[in-house]
Amino acid sequence: MKKYRFLSLLLAGLMALSLVCPALALEDPQPKARAVIIVDGDSGEVLYDFNARQRMYPASITKIMTSLVVLDAVAAGEISLSTQVTASAQAVDLPWDSSTAGIKAGEQLTILDLLYCDLLPSGNEACNILSEAVAGTSAEFVVRMNAKAQELGMEDTHFANPHGLHDPEHYTTAYDIYLMAFAAMQNETFRSIVRSPSYELPATNLQESRIIYSSNGLLTGYYAGTGYTYGKAIGIKTGYTGEAGRCLASAAVDELGRTFYCVVLGTEDEESTGHKFSFSESKRLLEWAFDNFHRITLLDQETENVLREVAVTLSDEADYVMAQPVGKIEATMPSDYDPKRAELLVDLPESIEAPVAAGDKLGTITFQYDGVTYGTLDMVAMDSVERSNFLYTIQQIQEYWGKWWVKALAATGVVLALTLVFFLTVVLPKRKARRRYSRGGSRRVGAGGYRGRR
Repeated sequence: MKKYRFLSLLLAGLMALSLVCPALALEDPQPKARAVIIVDGDSGEVLYDFNARQRMYPASITKIMTSLVVLDAVAAGEISLSTQVTASAQAVDLPWDSSTAGIKAGEQLTILDLLYCDLLPSGNEACNILSEAVAGTSAEFVVRMNAKAQELGMEDTHFANPHGLHDPEHYTTAYDIYLMAFAAMQNETFRSIVRSPSYELPATNLQESRIIYSSNGLLTGYYAGTGYTYGKAIGIKTGYTGEAGRCLASAAVDELGRTFYCVVLGTEDEESTGHKFSFSESKRLLEWAFDNFHRITLLDQETENVLREVAVTLSDEADYVMAQPVGKIEATMPSDYDPKRAELLVDLPESIEAPVAAGDKLGTITFQYDGVTYGTLDMVAMDSVERSNFLYTIQQIQEYWGKWWVKALAATGVVLALTLVFFLTVVLPKRKARRRYSRGGSRRVGAGGYRGRR
């Protein structure tokens, strides 16, 4: 069922005093779609998801990847936006109900014009023409598409064609579509195209100049009808097949400059009115996100109530130094966050030795919320503490005499000294005494016991 990933947290305790917490819980938007994801495009934080990693058919949202691969070829110098391409008969041969930009076989257009035909009216033939221009064949182009998907981390995606017409082996997820859309929106050309409600195609060798319109109802009602346009919308791409349902990858920027992405997959039009929920739901979900999520700084060097004392040794001017976080941790916060559930994990030593310089790293501080880590900052010394030479000398002496080999040498020296003292005070006197006794006794025997003649 539904899942929230509220990428937000606050400091416990005193941090709660500095931030205002709404009293009401955030309501589930209950989207009318098979899969949904809403992402903060500035931080990559997932604000809401519903079946976001379930494999779905993307239909013409595929054309985001087609355009991205073409623009990569432009960046690599393989082609240019002004390169003229001639449409092949095979490229424009489409099923009768296929979306088209009205390009004719033999017609010559630039790569840029073909990208507009690809992304605005969702021309399937434009995708075929582009794929042949870049890779020679659509099959070879699809190899590039899948390689790009892997590069972007789209783990649950596989493309079978460049346009999105149904194929059982052509699938992706709402999350993977976000990754693809975000990457494409970093390209200025792509971004300019997908936010355009219309584009004037210059005259070609086969047709006069003409206006093509975006299929995105958030930008224009030309295809979708009235009531869907959204002033904050900046793109991106529609999709529809019977198997996929109506799909939309969209992005919007609010008055604060925040960019949110929304992907809805598998919506169905209302039968009685023809209402297109892909547009109305995307608009509603983006507004829901803008209204209920806010970017705030959770922790930085100005947060005084996270200061910690660290004991200092080898100094006669201070017993401790204050440690504070450096840098900042930010998060996009939902209105139902609970600061009491946030954890602040401080990793600092019990003591450090002087000298300490202001700015020295002493440890770290980490934010956790519901068991998930959201960031770690260094804890640094706020002030400098000088070392006492006297205390340092005493420590060096203690450390020197604490070494095992010094102790061994000292013990050996003591043993030798005691041995020498014992030898000099006990052994040697006894030896001298024995010698004196031995010499004295021999003289006495010789004088009194002689039996020979005189």
